[in-house]
Amino acid sequence: MCIRISLLIFCASFLFAQADPESRARNQPREPFRIIGNIYYVGASDIASYLITTPKGHFLIDGGYVETAPMILKNIQKLGFNPKDVKYLLNSQAHFDHAGGLAELKRATGAQFIASKEDGAVIERGGKNDFYFGDKYTFPPVSVDHILKDREPLKLGTTSLTPVLTPGHTKGCTTWITSVEDGGKHDVVFLCGLSILPNTKLKANDAYPSIAEDYQHSYAILESLPCDVFLGAHGSYYNLEDKLAALKANPSTNPFVVPGELKKHVEDKEKEFHELLQRQDAAAENK
Repeated sequence: MCIRISLLIFCASFLFAQADPESRARNQPREPFRIIGNIYYVGASDIASYLITTPKGHFLIDGGYVETAPMILKNIQKLGFNPKDVKYLLNSQAHFDHAGGLAELKRATGAQFIASKEDGAVIERGGKNDFYFGDKYTFPPVSVDHILKDREPLKLGTTSLTPVLTPGHTKGCTTWITSVEDGGKHDVVFLCGLSILPNTKLKANDAYPSIAEDYQHSYAILESLPCDVFLGAHGSYYNLEDKLAALKANPSTNPFVVPGELKKHVEDKEKEFHELLQRQDAAAENK
């Protein structure tokens, strides 16, 4: 009885992160589908997760919330793939809505977990001591099997995924890039994220002193990346709902192939950054 009660308390401690209606709305079940080539969407309604398949095993990007992991595993199976064939478990950002399910996914697949140095450290702490959330949104910790290096590709057969460090949203925010052959060669970018969380200080931020410089560096890096297919940690980054509706309306075309879409997204986020920086500078001068 004591073991059962302890387990319930343990589980409940991670469920509150999805207690608000907005979080629940982002984490509704979604049928998996092929995006392009060997890339499949296996995540929830907005909390994204991607399976990249190869004859030598598979890559899996992101674990969602704790509650998302069973959906991801079920979606992999619905597509006809075996979760045990996932060789590399990857992460974009060390937040509870993208790293919460990693522990269960690692256990279920037996995959190597690979992460950046900065975000890997947060994930190994189960989200504790996050520069923005502190200890508010914790999740089951995961041991990192390998610390990635910027631009050092991971390979399975002839398929490679390359990490591009794009810090700002998190200190080790990792964008992943690859290319696929599907009616021609297409460059694919899985964006970590460029959102600036509410009340984030872009200057004099003791918890993250280089945050403004990191964001600006990441904008420059991302604007330089070739991209035909823009994907990311949230489906809302790239208008997933609209593209799915377009795909259902006309299955003979691929609405996910939109050259220039990532560049426009980055430009919009960079504009928001500079506007916020100006407001914060003005507020500091008026004190």
